[in-house]
Amino acid sequence: MTDFPERVFSGMQATGNLHLGNYLGAMLNWLRMQETHDCIYCVVDLHAITVWQDPQALAGNIREVTAAYIACGLDPEKSIIFNQSQVSAHAELAWVFNCVARLGWLNRMTQFKEKAGKDRENASIGLFVYPNLMAADILAYRATHVPVGEDQKQHLELSRDIAQKFNNDFAASIAAHGHGEAFFPLPKPMITGPATRVMSLRDGTRKMSKSEPSEYSRIDMTDDADTIAQKFRKARTDPEPLPSEPDGLKDRPEAENLVGIYAALAGMTKADVLKEYGGAQFSAFKPALSDLAVARLAPISTEMTRLKSDPAHIDGILADGAARAEAIAKPVMDAVKDIVGLLRTR
Repeated sequence: MTDFPERVFSGMQATGNLHLGNYLGAMLNWLRMQETHDCIYCVVDLHAITVWQDPQALAGNIREVTAAYIACGLDPEKSIIFNQSQVSAHAELAWVFNCVARLGWLNRMTQFKEKAGKDRENASIGLFVYPNLMAADILAYRATHVPVGEDQKQHLELSRDIAQKFNNDFAASIAAHGHGEAFFPLPKPMITGPATRVMSLRDGTRKMSKSEPSEYSRIDMTDDADTIAQKFRKARTDPEPLPSEPDGLKDRPEAENLVGIYAALAGMTKADVLKEYGGAQFSAFKPALSDLAVARLAPISTEMTRLKSDPAHIDGILADGAARAEAIAKPVMDAVKDIVGLLRTR
């Protein structure tokens, strides 16, 4: 068995401001992992253009997401932070994987059906093969672990299938080039943390998303204190008071969502939150939740504003991260070309 050193890869799309779901569902775990793992955190701008983006807005969004990463606590010295399009191995390996993955595999991807909607014929090819690019993102660094939410587990399973098929299809060439029994690891999901799935404030059955038309469905990382308070005040709830135990949240998705957000922000369990607020009406709980959210997010928002005022500094971080990422990915891509039989003369 080939032994691969542990490495974590993850990323977020460069499609505008990050929200509370990104912070609680992903970023807090990223912060923990950078203390214990070799981590690569990417701004996935190639994924962003699977749907049309205004070019000027996209460049600004790349810097804004980078600023959010750093403001939340990602350290460019501990982790590699860069934007995807600056390392050509992502696109090159994605093409190889387009030729390894099977059409039937992609037809089963539920997220394409959701994102393409009823107008499937007008969706971009990029949106359809999005999972192959995601596999390339991970495997260009031979990453072994990927922190993902439940909605991304299917894509990670496809990444494993692609890695396995590549290893099987080119087993003889892999061995001949001195890479042992397998060239790519089968990346494993890392699903941890108290709030891996933060839901919409307008519908507790739907994930919090920047694509929702109503701004009241989400808390943006740049929202000020008044906006946060207003959004939580208008958050959908039911007329019953909060239960005293988590079992009482069953079939109450909006209540469970707000309790889960409080728990994640406070570093508590849902049970601990309900010990404190069980029996309380939402008219009392929502202001407490707003105050907690403001206390946690205000320093991040302030730091994001400071960072965005110096785009050259952000660009420098991205350039340094891209150089470090390239140093890992280029030898992997060169080896892939040798294994597949693509001639390299320089």
